[in-house]
Amino acid sequence: MRKLIGSAGAVLLAAAVHGAALGAPDARAQAEIAHLLDYVATPGCEFNRNGSWHAGGEARAHLKKKYDYLLKRSLVTSAESFIERAASESSMSGKDYQVRCGGGKAVASNAYLMEELRRFRGRAGK
Repeated sequence: MRKLIGSAGAVLLAAAVHGAALGAPDARAQAEIAHLLDYVATPGCEFNRNGSWHAGGEARAHLKKKYDYLLKRSLVTSAESFIERAASESSMSGKDYQVRCGGGKAVASNAYLMEELRRFRGRAGK
C-alpha cells in the first residue's frame, strides 16, 4: 500500500512539474507575442471580428484580453499557439478573423501574423 501511494505521488508530482514547465511561454515567445500584438495595432490596418471592422488598437486590446485568459490556463506556450488559439478566429462564433491595411484586400489574420512572425524571427536572427 505504501509503495502504491508513493508511486502515485511520484506520478502526480511529475505531472505537476511537467505542466508547470509547459505552462508559460519562454522569454523569446513572450517577446514574439508582444511584437505580434503591437503589429496588429499598426496604423492604417483594420481587424475584422464577427463581421465588424475594428481599428488596430481595438484589435490589440481584444487579442491581449484573449491572450491573458489563455495564459492563465496555460494554453499558450509559443507565438504559434497564440496565433492559433487567440488570433485566428472568434471563440464565440468560430468565424475567422481578417486583417486589411490601407484599404487593401482582407487576408486571414493567421496568415498575416504567421508571415510577420517569420519576418520578425529573421530580423532577430541577424
